[in-house]
Amino acid sequence: MRPSVPDRAPEAAPPGTGAAWGERAAGARAGSEHPMALDGLDLGLLRAGSAEVAPWPLPAPTTPRRGAPGRRLLEGWRAALRAPVRVLGVGLFAYLLTFNLSVVRGSSMAPGIRDGDRILIDQLSYLLGEVERGDIVVLRYPLDPSLDYIKRVVGLPGDELLIAGGEVWVNGERLREDYLEETDLHTRLRVVVSEGHYFVLGDNRPHSSDSREFGEVPAELVRGKVDVRLWPPSRAGLLR
Repeated sequence: MRPSVPDRAPEAAPPGTGAAWGERAAGARAGSEHPMALDGLDLGLLRAGSAEVAPWPLPAPTTPRRGAPGRRLLEGWRAALRAPVRVLGVGLFAYLLTFNLSVVRGSSMAPGIRDGDRILIDQLSYLLGEVERGDIVVLRYPLDPSLDYIKRVVGLPGDELLIAGGEVWVNGERLREDYLEETDLHTRLRVVVSEGHYFVLGDNRPHSSDSREFGEVPAELVRGKVDVRLWPPSRAGLLR
């Protein structure tokens, strides 16, 4: 016959379990055969009438839930895509601030730029540099700033211009204009361009409303520079 299990005082509890362990163990000695939970662990208690002590098992391993690897992979892809998406968003925002796609209406810049052409307006160039003679620009119409015109700059501030016999003279030198198809044989005009202003002309001289009609253009009305035609594909590319 096995000797009975001697009584144990509460202080004999495993370290860190507290006095409550002793009270619950006493209840277990009264005949309970079920383990009880304490601080997240399953404790095997003494069996009544037995001197054997049940083992103190380690926590059971947690079985991973189904689908967890898939979720981790999805989260990894999301994290990997966040940075490129942010960069793309910032790039698109910067593009919208500095460039603008516009459709040309009219033939004042023919034959280089025609009605229906899609052009790209660069609004950044003149924040970093100066307007140059020969630049194609989009400007607000001085007599109605709600309208946009596309013209070529032929006179800079301080320039002396003479238009006569279908030719343009700038500071005494004839301006070479290979981009023209027709010249204006009827206009004779001499002007000195004011500070902070530009003198602009359309390439289709006989059919263009420009500085010959509405005068010099204030610098603040120049919206941006046009270097590229995007449409139609057969004529897409840099403009001259």
